[in-house]
Amino acid sequence: MTKKDHVSKPLHELPQADAAHFRVPDPQRLRPGAASSHPPRILLLYGSLRARSFSRLVVEECVRLLHAMGAETRVFNPSGLPLPDDAPDTHPKVVELRDLAAWAEGMVWCSPERHGAMTGIMKAQIDWIPLALGAMRPTQGKTLALMQVSGGSQSFNAVNQMRVLGRWMRMITIPNQSSVAKAFQEFDEHDRMKPSPYFERIVDVIEELVKFTWLTRDVSPYLVDRYSERKESAEELMKRVNQTVI
Repeated sequence: MTKKDHVSKPLHELPQADAAHFRVPDPQRLRPGAASSHPPRILLLYGSLRARSFSRLVVEECVRLLHAMGAETRVFNPSGLPLPDDAPDTHPKVVELRDLAAWAEGMVWCSPERHGAMTGIMKAQIDWIPLALGAMRPTQGKTLALMQVSGGSQSFNAVNQMRVLGRWMRMITIPNQSSVAKAFQEFDEHDRMKPSPYFERIVDVIEELVKFTWLTRDVSPYLVDRYSERKESAEELMKRVNQTVI
């Protein structure tokens, strides 16, 4: 079977597909000719404003690990961020958060579990990062690692909720995740995490995040190029052209 036959046969069997926007995935486009060499850029968000916030302490350990693995990091401090829709998007904290989201190639989200869910502080940060900012999509195609801390027994409620959000934000959410139970027992008097299986899991997660970021960042525009959006974009363009002509 020739390459032409391979392309035309499925379209012959799919009359409802628009041939102008249908694409056969090309593995060569998943191998960038000139791979980026700069350090992976990772934004870290945490979900508590307590003076001794364990989600922040986990994020600080993640920063150390990321630096050891050759990544560049930024940590957003959510103090002063207004509630979503309770301030204009020109608010300085909103602008800071969105600029960091645009800068990042990957993210770490770490939230406490409160009332069986992520905190409002965590959700407010995510809500201020829209799927699209004009022609820019600040999260689509970027990698994401998820972590949570809890005061009681181990739970995955917060990370499961954030995984749904990561999918909704069209991020490449890595399979591994971390949940630190009884977090108040896992840090010493210097606010450093003690050696434990919980710490080892965090190392695993960060290592996986860095690998996935290296693997996908140069090809993320192709990974998230979708038939439905190509078709919709063409239809919107045609509408504008027709309106102009009329």
